[in-house]
Amino acid sequence: MITSAQASNTFFEFDLPSQPLTQSLEQFQKTTGINIVYAPKELANYYSPAIQGQYTPRQAIQILLAEHRLNAEFISDSMIAVKSASAVQKFPEIIVTGVDDPDSPYSTQYQVPKAFVGTKTDIPIMQTPFSVQVVPRPVLQDQQAVRLDTAVQNVSGVALSGFNQGSSDGFLIRGFQSNTIYRNGVFMPDMLGGGTVKRETANIERVEILKGPGSILFGRADPGGIINTVTKQPLATPYYSLQQQVGSFDFYRTAFDATGPLTRDDTLLYRLNVSYENSGLFRDFVDNKSILVAPVIRWNISPRTQITAEMEYQNFNQQSDPGIPPLGNKPAPIPLDRYVGEPLNGQSKGDRKFFGINWSHQFNENWQVSHRLGAELFDFGSYSLFFGAAEADGTLVRRFNNAPNSKSERYQSSINLTGKIVTGVFKHTLLFGYDYIFMDDKLKGLNCCTAAPEFNIFNPSYMTATPILDPDNNFNVGYTQSWHGVYFQDQVKLPYNIHLLAGFRYDNTTSRDTALGLTTAAEDRVSPRGGLLWQPLHWLSLYGSYTENFGPSNTIFNTDGRKLPPQTAQQWETGLKTEFFGGRLRSTFSYFDLTKQGIGVPDPNNPMFTRAIGEAKTRGIEFDIAGEILRGWNVIATYSYMPFAKITKDVGSSGLPSDTGNQGNRLFLAAKHTGSLWSTYAFQNEQLRGFKVGGGIIGVGKREGNAGNTYHLPAYVIGNLMASYQMRVGPTLVTAQLNVNNVSNKRYFVGTNSGAFITPGAPRTFLGSLRIEY
Repeated sequence: MITSAQASNTFFEFDLPSQPLTQSLEQFQKTTGINIVYAPKELANYYSPAIQGQYTPRQAIQILLAEHRLNAEFISDSMIAVKSASAVQKFPEIIVTGVDDPDSPYSTQYQVPKAFVGTKTDIPIMQTPFSVQVVPRPVLQDQQAVRLDTAVQNVSGVALSGFNQGSSDGFLIRGFQSNTIYRNGVFMPDMLGGGTVKRETANIERVEILKGPGSILFGRADPGGIINTVTKQPLATPYYSLQQQVGSFDFYRTAFDATGPLTRDDTLLYRLNVSYENSGLFRDFVDNKSILVAPVIRWNISPRTQITAEMEYQNFNQQSDPGIPPLGNKPAPIPLDRYVGEPLNGQSKGDRKFFGINWSHQFNENWQVSHRLGAELFDFGSYSLFFGAAEADGTLVRRFNNAPNSKSERYQSSINLTGKIVTGVFKHTLLFGYDYIFMDDKLKGLNCCTAAPEFNIFNPSYMTATPILDPDNNFNVGYTQSWHGVYFQDQVKLPYNIHLLAGFRYDNTTSRDTALGLTTAAEDRVSPRGGLLWQPLHWLSLYGSYTENFGPSNTIFNTDGRKLPPQTAQQWETGLKTEFFGGRLRSTFSYFDLTKQGIGVPDPNNPMFTRAIGEAKTRGIEFDIAGEILRGWNVIATYSYMPFAKITKDVGSSGLPSDTGNQGNRLFLAAKHTGSLWSTYAFQNEQLRGFKVGGGIIGVGKREGNAGNTYHLPAYVIGNLMASYQMRVGPTLVTAQLNVNNVSNKRYFVGTNSGAFITPGAPRTFLGSLRIEY
């Protein structure tokens, strides 16, 4: 924690290995000329992380001390005092309103210098030849983001898709569907048939997004980009938080966060996050009940070795929302709260359990090994209904009942060896990795039969009893998939601040239909990745890169029950990055050209199945900026312009060479213009200190609703506002906050599944919060 604002903003070149903290502090003094005062006995057993790149003294000292209960006080521009946390606890009257450490619970910073998702190493974002964006916890708090939906709208080129009748996370990145989420770099895929649950943000520290293909590092990946959630980790400084949220449409949510040491020497640390939600929605009959419990324990075996055990348990009971059907070439003109389904036929409930162990060992100041093991177990049951587009009179004439009971198991192992070597004037950061994923999905008792057509969206009449499904339509579906991946990456720092990145990955995957006992796919492929970045000034980086992507059809299947062909992609990207105000404000401007083969879309004859289109391509520019403009004034803003987003190759349902299907059509849900702006200001003068106000807008252009371009979603712009007040009550920090979303009560639609389910956006919504921290 930095307790003075007197540090110099001069940048210095640091190249310190991970080593005893006292050695790092000595080298820090030689590099900066700043004297450091500390008690050697207090720091004798501490190790510091490696630090490489250009930083101000404030940024560098914060990185060196981030893992320990230590504070740096800038006595002057030429002297820093390093003290243990206990040495400053005698001043409880000091209110910390802003902390530079991005992992501190009290941090107010809108940008962080590094992200795991870009390279799986400690290379700063400014030296990474790809577009990497981070939405940190302060943004999530200011926007009261209880779902990932809210978080990802702070990143250019990322849009909502309205996936799986509102019960799953679904996004588009650079125009392509991305339904899989990574958790600390561990793959968290959808289960067979799309059944899963939206991720809670109660234990999320930040959301990292790598634009474009990322399968070289993460294996199974959608080519538009990687969404990686970084969970809250144990801290050596005790911290406790209790938050109660109350909002429109009977929204109630309670969240608890606690962390600290279990032993006096900080050998054992823990963190526990718990949340409970009981909420309604602006849609008739739709509600949600969910519980999340996420404990973490870390054992610091030595300054070089640690092992962490973690678990997540999530129980959910929600009503699926089929949304609004298209009527003609646009969403049906019915009230937004109208439920176009059957209340007795829309239940979705289940349990998600995640167990993980990760450990790391540092052999010396240059080499480190890390290993992650994970298992996710999913039980999912639902009773839902599918439909097609409405007739002109509002009648839904093609509806399908569906009652699956699903079980899913995922087992994963990932091991990485990182090292730093020097060959002449070249400084290498090496990454060797291997990962293995095994997935076992089963759908039992799947019923799919035509439902009664007597349903009119303008004058609905709902069933009074659950329909009895024909057992002759039952069938069991089961798939397993095993995936091996080996990858290598070399990041080379050349003279004149030129950075070269090159790597490749070899994948081998096998899929089996366990119901039929057949091998349905056996694929292997080598995927390359390369990039070049030049940092002529500490605040400016210019880069270009090329990367490829390989991914199987996941759990999507076509009308003959076989899995679709693998998905591949290629991307060229170029851009520039800047950092101003001592690294507190960073921006990225990028141009991309992305091509994907083997996209799955709903079969127009049966929405339970999927067919593949041949190829689609997107091209465009993106702009992101995040950070602090002036003290207390934070901003995060995005803009994406994607003039080209088309299906470039397709074969129609007849299969004849002359039948080009949807070739030439605009790629569904790929808006030409999207953008967002969010800004807050925390008052600095004595009379108004503690008050914060903020607001922003989200804008999305017109989008085609499906691959056939037979209907579209209109463009929209909505505005959001927030205000909060923070005060000290004894030893606790109390924050009261109010957010108002869609201030103008705009009617809009956030997305569609590229079939017939259009997801409406929420009307004007109020969300209040009271948070107590200690």
